Amino acid sequence: MKIEVWTFGKENKSYVDEGVKLFTKRIKHYAPFEMKILSVGKKNGKLKPEDLKKKEAEVVFEKLTTNQTLVTLDEKGKSLSSVGLSKFIATRQLASDKTLVFLIGGAYGVDDKVLQKSLKVVSLSALVFPHQIVRLIMVEQIYRAFSILNHQPYHHL
Repeated sequence: MKIEVWTFGKENKSYVDEGVKLFTKRIKHYAPFEMKILSVGKKNGKLKPEDLKKKEAEVVFEKLTTNQTLVTLDEKGKSLSSVGLSKFIATRQLASDKTLVFLIGGAYGVDDKVLQKSLKVVSLSALVFPHQIVRLIMVEQIYRAFSILNHQPYHHL
């Protein structure tokens, strides 16, 4: 099963990019992995928050295929532990998902249509993090999940 992280916004800052590259390399020992930075276009930057969320939803639905299972990160989602995330990934592997997509929404959150289309809506924390940091946290948590599944010492059980 391939894993992808989709996110809106600008390219990673150098300090985030370094960490993302590190964990991407580690994840690839266990599964194909890719991070995709999506864009609604430069002309849409001044849209109202609700309109921007709709535009981002259009971009997601244009890219999403029937072979991809969507999991959305949203502050209103269900909290998972690292072990819980690893069990979820294992379950999706057993379900023979081709690609598991973790979507990090835009600055104003995610359109309700995207939440409805998602297999699962997950919250990383009750805390609010900058988008750049969420990318790094998510990639690290995916690596941690694989280390748990493979009984590696990275995650101390």
